[in-house]
Amino acid sequence: MQALLTLASAFRRRPLWGYPVGLVAFALALGIRFEVDAILPSGFPYLTFFPAVILTCFLAGFGPGLLTAVASGLAAWYFFIAPVRTFDLTVQSSLALGFYVVIVSIDILLIEVMYRALTRLAIERARSAELAAQHGVLFRELQHRVSNNLQLTGALLELQAERVRDRDAREALSVASRRLALLGQIHRRLRDPGGLTAGGMRDFLRDLCRDLIDTAGAAQIRCDVDAGAVEINADQAIPLGLIVAELVSNALEHAYAGTDQGCIRIGCHPDGPMLELTVADNGRGLPPGFDLSRSESLGLQIVRALTDQLQGTFTLSPHEGTIARLRMPLKTDSR
Repeated sequence: MQALLTLASAFRRRPLWGYPVGLVAFALALGIRFEVDAILPSGFPYLTFFPAVILTCFLAGFGPGLLTAVASGLAAWYFFIAPVRTFDLTVQSSLALGFYVVIVSIDILLIEVMYRALTRLAIERARSAELAAQHGVLFRELQHRVSNNLQLTGALLELQAERVRDRDAREALSVASRRLALLGQIHRRLRDPGGLTAGGMRDFLRDLCRDLIDTAGAAQIRCDVDAGAVEINADQAIPLGLIVAELVSNALEHAYAGTDQGCIRIGCHPDGPMLELTVADNGRGLPPGFDLSRSESLGLQIVRALTDQLQGTFTLSPHEGTIARLRMPLKTDSR
């Protein structure tokens, strides 16, 4: 359909080209009608002319279509409506001509309406594609600026931390600086305003985990990512990335403290309308009597707050080492 619309646009931009098209279509229809006349029963004088009129009208426009319609009507009247080879009017020929005029008029009108509707639709699609491209550019620029501002703020906090003498305050500022830098990295990776596709989710989690391990200086800790065919919008991707970052950082800090060997496994799979995310380690496990609801860990408090934002549920339980499990509803519509 798009190819026919493109061809029709080319002819309609040059109106004089349409008339030869109409004459060729008429000649072909007339020749074919003569060829099949011997095998057709009576009562089909316009059988091959209707397609010629429709095609000419669509490709070349109203004028050439009307020319083809008039020529076809006269030819059918003269050659194929009794009494043949004459323009005498009888009751039969009058009814046949009246039928032809009504049908061909409706065809031409419908084709013109359809063509204009398709043309408007093509224009709107092109405009929508252009707006989508502009939206994508603006979104990437916004993400880039937000990322730069977050990282700049984090760097300023780190500089301030170096001047603070109180150990706890200095550590708090350093942690805040690292979290802002991490948030900036997550924003930088979200290049698509629609969110993350299936392959994008896998790469997003793998790169995020690798950056966290490099930052922690734990190159011997392996990170395996298993992400299924899941798409997630930008509004969910940022808090999800922060949750993964907190859980991986928590595992690096606590599960593998004092060791340089281990593996963190991240799973992300759809489960009907839900998304299930797991972050598992084979480290030292949870301390005795651990209660997630009473944990004073800032990282876990952030995870729980982000889980509430995503309208999900979060659990932390022993499993070889420790496994964290998040379940949340999937929302692929970025709006």
